[in-house]
Amino acid sequence: MTARLVLGPVLFHWPAERLQDFYARIADEAPVDIVHVGEIVCSKRAPFVDPVLPEIIERLQRGGKAVILSSRALVMTEREARMTADQIAATADDPALPIEANDIGALRSLAGRPHVIGPFVNVYNEGTLDYLARQGAERVCLPPELPGEAVFALAAASPMPLEVLAFGRLPLAISARCFHARAHGLHKDSCRFVCGNDPDGRSVATLDGEPFLAINGTQTMSHTCLDLSREIPMLMEAGVRYFRLSPQSVDMVAVARQFRLLLDGKADPGSVAEALAGLAPQFRFSNGFLHGREGRALVQAKRDTVRPPIA
Repeated sequence: MTARLVLGPVLFHWPAERLQDFYARIADEAPVDIVHVGEIVCSKRAPFVDPVLPEIIERLQRGGKAVILSSRALVMTEREARMTADQIAATADDPALPIEANDIGALRSLAGRPHVIGPFVNVYNEGTLDYLARQGAERVCLPPELPGEAVFALAAASPMPLEVLAFGRLPLAISARCFHARAHGLHKDSCRFVCGNDPDGRSVATLDGEPFLAINGTQTMSHTCLDLSREIPMLMEAGVRYFRLSPQSVDMVAVARQFRLLLDGKADPGSVAEALAGLAPQFRFSNGFLHGREGRALVQAKRDTVRPPIA
């Protein structure tokens, strides 16, 4: 199977006009196969995003992209549960617009219907993969904190294609509390949408002043930016065929082109990693989780470093 390049949903609070411009360029210029859309972090942002989604979806489909509608990552209230149920019901008769479930609660409504499992659902073992496949899941994006040994084991046993996050700040956790609002002395209910002031999230430092994490509304993210370009040949050899790029405030078309060259065997991993560093100079890159290290580490690995031991 040919490797597929996936663009994940925008995790940050970008203005509607910026989203429209962003996806128009993705539709026309980015060599990605699949694009995820939708507000998955905070339901308060949905009124800004939902009105422009039909136009964005139509534009992407006209540009030849397969589009997937991503559901909320943390459903806490009856209102949010209704929003998710309405989202699933509204697309029930549209096979061209499948749903990505990012909360386990969505699976009941999706059972028996083709869908995708997002990285916010904890999929750590073969039994979970088998269960999800029986419920109708056609692809699973693995959580980004899995070490390489686990990814390889799951890829060998999976009854369906697997996807890994290959670029972008890592989504680590999501909470009922809004860290962004608290940082500005505000409450979640009167947040004034201050998360929109930080289009790549707001950096958080330790007491010693060392950059450590990033906050994005209710979401905790890595301070570093994941880059698995050097590991993609090993992941492809293990059977992984879907690779996700998470949008950041960089030239994502250029980022996608670099990964496309790599997946097509037209560029070597070292040159792609070097190009990505030039495209996103504001970030420090990392790949630690895949190597069984702390996530913010950058491991300059030899080809067999993250391979599982041969029995």
